[in-house]
Amino acid sequence: MGLLFVQVLPRSDGDLGSPTAVFRCRRCRLDAASTGDLVSREFYGRINRAYLFDRVVNITLGPIEERNFTTGRHTVNDIYCICCQEMLGWRYEKAYVGSQKYKEGKFILERTLMCKEAP
Repeated sequence: MGLLFVQVLPRSDGDLGSPTAVFRCRRCRLDAASTGDLVSREFYGRINRAYLFDRVVNITLGPIEERNFTTGRHTVNDIYCICCQEMLGWRYEKAYVGSQKYKEGKFILERTLMCKEAP
């Protein structure tokens, strides 16, 4: 099976040392994203509310798919936890609508599939 290499996110924000919360996989509690990388809380996923992040760790990517969302057509990859293989959300590969180009390369994490560890 091999070794599983995981990245543990820092619990403080840079040199200032201000504490930051970390979002973790709800099933296995593995770190997934930091509030420092949070872009927006105003998104909806497949299940319910979702968050948009610049950077996510400890994930694997699924195959590329074309999907139609309320904001238009996008090319996306589902993202899975590297430890338990739970589907956590998706990554935007390409947006076909000009006003949605800011999403390219960013990640959606489903709120109901995450737990938040307070600083």
